[in-house]
Amino acid sequence: MKLLVRIVPNAKQSEAVGWEGQTLKVRIAAPPIEGRANEELIRLMAELCDCAPSEVEILKGMGSKQKTLEVPNPPKV
Repeated sequence: MKLLVRIVPNAKQSEAVGWEGQTLKVRIAAPPIEGRANEELIRLMAELCDCAPSEVEILKGMGSKQKTLEVPNPPKV
C-alpha cells in the first residue's frame, strides 16, 4: 500500500502526529543529515505498521520532507 508522509525532523521523539487529509504527519527524532531521518522514519513506520523495517520502502522524496512510502499494512495511528 502506498502512503504519503510529511516529516518534521529534529523532534524530541519520533511519533505519528495524525492525518492531514491523505498525508500522515510524522515527527522524527533524527536530523536530516546523511539519511538518519529516513532510517528513523523506516524504523517508526515498521513499528506502526507491525512489520519488519525491510518491508518499508521510500519510493519518492529521499531528500524531501514529503515522501511516498510503500508499506505492507496500514499504520496504526
